[in-house]
Amino acid sequence: MKNKKNSCNHLYWELNFLHIKVMEAPYTRLCSKKKILTVNGQFPGPALHVHHGDTIYVTVHNKGRYNITIHWHGVKLTRYPWSDGPEYITQCPIQPGGKFKQKVIFSTEEGTLWWHAHSDWSRATVHGPIIVYPKINGTGYPFPKPHVEVPIILGEWWKRDVMDVLQEAVITGGDPAVSDAFTINGQPGDLYPCSKSETIKINVDQGNSYLLRLVNAAVNTILFFSVAKHNLTVVGIDGSYAKPLTSGYITIATGQTIDALLHANQDPNHYYMAARAFTSSPSVPFGNTTTTAIVQYNGNYTLSSSPSLPQLPYYDDTNAAYSFLSSLRSLADEDHPIRVPSNITTRVVSTLSVNALPCHRNRSCEGPNGTILAASMNNITFVNPSIDILEAYYKHIHGVYGADFPSFPPLVFNFTAEYLPLILEVSKTGTEVKILPFNSSVEIIFQGTNVVAGIDHPMHLHGYSFYIVGWGYGNFDKDKDPQNYNLIDPPFRNTVTVPRNGWTTIRFEATNPGVWFMHCHFDRHLVWGMETVFIVQDGTEARLLPPPPDMPPC
Repeated sequence: MKNKKNSCNHLYWELNFLHIKVMEAPYTRLCSKKKILTVNGQFPGPALHVHHGDTIYVTVHNKGRYNITIHWHGVKLTRYPWSDGPEYITQCPIQPGGKFKQKVIFSTEEGTLWWHAHSDWSRATVHGPIIVYPKINGTGYPFPKPHVEVPIILGEWWKRDVMDVLQEAVITGGDPAVSDAFTINGQPGDLYPCSKSETIKINVDQGNSYLLRLVNAAVNTILFFSVAKHNLTVVGIDGSYAKPLTSGYITIATGQTIDALLHANQDPNHYYMAARAFTSSPSVPFGNTTTTAIVQYNGNYTLSSSPSLPQLPYYDDTNAAYSFLSSLRSLADEDHPIRVPSNITTRVVSTLSVNALPCHRNRSCEGPNGTILAASMNNITFVNPSIDILEAYYKHIHGVYGADFPSFPPLVFNFTAEYLPLILEVSKTGTEVKILPFNSSVEIIFQGTNVVAGIDHPMHLHGYSFYIVGWGYGNFDKDKDPQNYNLIDPPFRNTVTVPRNGWTTIRFEATNPGVWFMHCHFDRHLVWGMETVFIVQDGTEARLLPPPPDMPPC
């Protein structure tokens, strides 16, 4: 069907069929021009608009130079992981010149999600929002209807080709170069060179409310976000509704989405909205710049000499970051009930570590002490197989993966000690998955470690959302910490931030059969191997659906 495109950079489709082209396009930022990978020539990519429970079909045409996959982040794809997207996990990539028709099944999601490439670092520029409206003739929003809805896509920009940045890091074994700018809807903003004229401007009328649909599409960065002299009221997180939370700033990890109401209740003027990095480990390289857009009131008034900047928390303000995150709650009302698993049948405790592997002979490596930087879950650095795990599971192909991902750390030590033996830095490599029985009640305890360098980890689970029932600093205490779990209204998310040298507990019911990826959403940690796979077995009432006929070949 012929697509319809309006001036707001949104794509609409007829009969739920859509074609998108992954293609290179020239873009100028920070005084220099380069070609980037885009969808339909747009950066950020187009917004997809659906309603609760819709099914759409998206045919991805790869017109670029690199292999590509597309992931529908936060969409559960009930019983149909064939369209999920992570390369060599649920599919082999779409090769240049190829195409793949993806069936995208929406179920319980409502709010803001997003789509992005899930191959190499292509998602730096190949991404866009998904807006999931309530059912037609349904209950509507559980908050006052906003005057206008505004997607706010937070991203990162490198002057160099991001593939070159990635390749250099792979070759040297060191940390990848940090980005040159953060962006709001693709633009760096007034505080960067050659950027002022293209700064994003959002017009508002005094007295109205605006729903900001925030997506953190940054590659490697958790961000603080704020609007000068305005509070924000959070009403949704990761495609689910939340109890209203009013705050002067937002903490949003890469991979996460937040719906927040902006009330235009200040004197008419121009005000900056801004975002900058949060990092609990300043010794790890990060971008220390600030991206801005402008909220400008309509009407006649005397404009200030320059817009006001918001008071963002400082880069390493851990208390501010987790004060916000720990204040989020599920809406949990009559129209939006929740069901937190209480009788846990499968428990997994997994360490999250940065590691260092030996450098190969005749090579100079830039990791600690001449090593190669790596990362792991339960001391296993994940290695992608040569064909995708989903195909191997479905067709019973042996030798592609093992089923020995441990349920408990194989090495037990003081995970958060300031100084740790160098021997702990070396992880094992392998392709190990965890089998989950259908309908099991699952609890996962993520334990951050100080191996090599402790840092926060935004952990994302495909195919599911989960309840974040607890978190804390230091080592998890199995006797004391569960006593403080929130089992009444915990936040329901698909990406959770595990604090540096701390822990987080999530719970979900394994009712979606298939092969589902779990990984750190910092792409450098993903490339280093901080990931695993959950295979949820079939149940009598729910079985994995068969694959489509046009799966990309390996």
